Amino acid sequence: MPIFEPSGEGLKQLIELGLAFLLSAVIGLEREIRHKSAGLRTYTVVGTSSALFLLISKYGFTDVLHNGTIVLDPSRVAAQIVTGIGFIGAGLIFIKNDRVAGLTTAATVWLVTGVGMACGAGLPLLAIASTVAYFIVAFVFPLLLRMLPGGRLPAEQDGRNEHD
Repeated sequence: MPIFEPSGEGLKQLIELGLAFLLSAVIGLEREIRHKSAGLRTYTVVGTSSALFLLISKYGFTDVLHNGTIVLDPSRVAAQIVTGIGFIGAGLIFIKNDRVAGLTTAATVWLVTGVGMACGAGLPLLAIASTVAYFIVAFVFPLLLRMLPGGRLPAEQDGRNEHD
C-alpha cells in the first residue's frame, strides 16, 4: 500500500485517522475516569469523526478539482465542523442551583474536535501538542490553583458539580 494516495485512502490517511482516534480516546479516558457527562466513547467518536470529515474535505473532491481552477472550496467543511460541534457543546451546558455545569466538558469536546481535525489535515504535531496541553490544564492547573492565595479546587473538581 503506498504511503500517499491522491484518492485519500492510503497508509498516510489511515495513520492520521488512527492518531485522531488514539488522542481523542486518551482525552476521553481521562473524562471517563472523572465521571464526566461525556466520556471515552463520546470523545473518541467526536475526534475520529472530525478527522474523517477533514480527510474527506482534503481528498474527497479530487475528481472535481482541477489544476489552475477552483471549482469548490473543500476547506469549508472545517468551518462546518466547528459550527456543528458548537451545537453539541451547547447541549452539554446546564445551569443548576445558580451554577454552570458542563462547561469544561463542552470545551473539551471542542478541543477533541480540533485534535481530530488536525489529524485529518495531516498536522500530527499540532494534534499531539494540543493533547499534551489539555492534560496540563486537566492535571497541572488544579495544583497551581490550590497554591494561589485562597486557592481551592476548580469548580468542576470541588465536589459541588457532578456533571462537569
